[in-house]
Amino acid sequence: MKYVITGGAGNISKPLAEKLLAAKHEVVVIGRNAGNLKELVAKGAKAAIGAVEDRNFLTTVFSGADAIYTMVPPNFTATNWKAYIGSIGANYAAAARAAGVQYIVNLSSVGADQPEGCGPVTGLHKAEQELNTLDGAAILHLRPGYFYNNFLANIPMVKTMQIIGSNFGGNDRSIVLSAPVDIAEAAAEALLQLNFIGHSAKYLAGDECPASAIALAIGTAIGNSNLPWVGFTDQQMNEGLLAAGLPPEIATNYVEMGAAIASGLLFEDFQKHRPAVFGKTRLEGFAKDFAQAYAG
Repeated sequence: MKYVITGGAGNISKPLAEKLLAAKHEVVVIGRNAGNLKELVAKGAKAAIGAVEDRNFLTTVFSGADAIYTMVPPNFTATNWKAYIGSIGANYAAAARAAGVQYIVNLSSVGADQPEGCGPVTGLHKAEQELNTLDGAAILHLRPGYFYNNFLANIPMVKTMQIIGSNFGGNDRSIVLSAPVDIAEAAAEALLQLNFIGHSAKYLAGDECPASAIALAIGTAIGNSNLPWVGFTDQQMNEGLLAAGLPPEIATNYVEMGAAIASGLLFEDFQKHRPAVFGKTRLEGFAKDFAQAYAG
C-alpha cells in the first residue's frame, strides 16, 4: 500500500508514519523542510518537499496513493485563521479529487460539528465540509479532545506565578483530553484497515476531567499539590496571549475556543457520541511528561 502523510515530522504525523513503515508499506511524507524529515527518510519514508497551499504540488504527490492522512499545519501569520484552515481543506479536496484518492483520514477536532464560535476549530469545521464534497472517497474525520501538550505552554506561568489556568475551567466543567500518540495510533489503525465507508467522524479521548483535577495532577507531579487552577476572563486571556507575543488574530481565536470549552459548546456533540473505549494516555501519565518538561 502507498500512503501519503501530511504534517511532516509533527507530534502525530511522525509516529503515524513510523507505524506504517513498520508494517512495510510505502510512505510519502509531505513537509516544508527536508532537514526535519531526515529521521523518517532514514527509516524508509520518501520526502515530498512543498507547501500545502500548492494544489498542483499536492495533486502530484497524492497521485497513486491508496490512502492519505490530512492535517492543517499551524499558520500564525494568517490574517483570517478560520478561512485559512478551511482553504487548506479545500486544497486537499481538490488535489484528492484530481488524483483519484479513495481513502482519507483527516485530523479534525472535537467541536468541528459546530459551524461557528469555536475559534480555530471552526476552521476545521470548514475543512471537514470541503473534504465532504468528495462523493467518491471514503473519509474518516478524527475528532480528538483538547491536546494534553497544550498545557506545556503554561510552564512559564506555573514557574513564575505558581498557578495554572485559562479562560475555561473555572466552572469545573469536564474537559475532554487527548494525546498525540493515541491519535497517531487511531489514524494508523484506520489507514491499515481501510474499513471505513462514506463520510464519518470518530471521537478520540484519553481522559475527561475538570480543570481542578488537571491542576492537582500537574501540581502533584511537580511537587506542588496545592497548585491552583485560575479561571481567567476572556479579556485577561486575550491580554496574556498578546503579551506572550501571539498575533491578535491568533489570540482572538484561542480566546473564542476557550470560551467554547467553558460553555460546553466544544464538547456538546462528543457527549452525544462518546467513544466506547478511551485512548491509553490518562491525565496522570501526561502529568509525568509535564514534570519532565518543567524540570528541563
